[in-house]
Amino acid sequence: MDDLGLSIAEYSVFASIMIFGGMIGALISGKVADIFGRRTTMWLSDLFFIMGWCSITFGKRAWWLDAGRLLMGVGAGIQIYAGPIYISEVTPKNIRGGFVAAASCTLTLGFSLVYYIGNNMSWRTLALVGAIPSFIQVLGVFFIPESPRWLSKIGLEKEVEASLQRLRGENADISTEAAEIKDFTETVQQHSGSTFMDLFSRKYARPLIIGVGLMALVQLGGTNAITSFASSIFRAAGCSADSASQVMAVLQLPFAVASIILTEKAGRRLLMLVTSAGTCLGCLLVALGFLFKGYHPSAELTSSMVYTGILLFSISFTVGMGGTPWIIMSEILPINIKGSAGSLTALINCFTSWIVSYAFNFLFEWNAAGTFFLFAFFCGSVVVFVAMLVPETKGRTLEEIQASMTLLR
Repeated sequence: MDDLGLSIAEYSVFASIMIFGGMIGALISGKVADIFGRRTTMWLSDLFFIMGWCSITFGKRAWWLDAGRLLMGVGAGIQIYAGPIYISEVTPKNIRGGFVAAASCTLTLGFSLVYYIGNNMSWRTLALVGAIPSFIQVLGVFFIPESPRWLSKIGLEKEVEASLQRLRGENADISTEAAEIKDFTETVQQHSGSTFMDLFSRKYARPLIIGVGLMALVQLGGTNAITSFASSIFRAAGCSADSASQVMAVLQLPFAVASIILTEKAGRRLLMLVTSAGTCLGCLLVALGFLFKGYHPSAELTSSMVYTGILLFSISFTVGMGGTPWIIMSEILPINIKGSAGSLTALINCFTSWIVSYAFNFLFEWNAAGTFFLFAFFCGSVVVFVAMLVPETKGRTLEEIQASMTLLR
């Protein structure tokens, strides 16, 4: 703001425009991944990230910064779909969840790392540093095999076997897995249409409801608001914003690693039930802390309850509620609707994230306790939603999961 003389309004646009870019990226991600493949789609997202970071690094006017954030949003909207889908399609069933969870773990690591180095360098240098991972991946993506399930979808049977052989090892017997992928792909395509409206047919109702419902409820639980405005929340409660934010960032790392193990050991369903209950309890503690602020003379009670509640929310979200919905989404959507359904779920994720981010400051200023009671309600709704609708997918092939979720007969 100081270097370029930005107004508060200009800074607000800079902060929020990335989510609009995310909506654009989410809308095109599924179609692009279906037409050009998972590898090319990830490569494309890296190009958007690189262009975005460079626009910010060398920006001379506010519109340069806005254009950079918009481009990065498009890249993020593509990547949040293409990344989990690719990982789930190339990994064996016994470690699939752990690998997708590992992607969430590295995301947490990146946030924590940038938080610390960002305090010791200029914003332009920080933007340039942010482009480094994308430069690495834009080259590295050429050295990884394409998804065998996407190759099967477009009829490249020899390439399916070659991809599986690279993924499983030279001496591995991939004949059974290749046959299962081929048979299921053929069965799905024989019973399926390919238009966007086919997505809303009865046979796909359950996977679509689960995908869209999880994305919406998790975001409405307040994660984006708590992540973005943690310092403001801590200050309002009378906590030291800097030290509390640092503790939150450090605590996330070991629990992010734990999520990789727990995803396969405990299973997706149980992990979602426990961690969504944890986020609900965390929001209730924060809400009660702000509620007691007006009645209890001691400021320490409010600060302690808010501090504990935010940390509990952060830990619970990191362990399961943050990454597990993406694992489930990547597993339950049949290959023939994965593009359109994946785009829809990613769009819902971005849209609800924007609603929460935009409305939070108004709600928080109006009634801090009421805001977190509302977040607690949605987190509690996740528990009920998962208990009623979400199946366990641990230890099952994608073909087994998707056949049980859709009505193909």
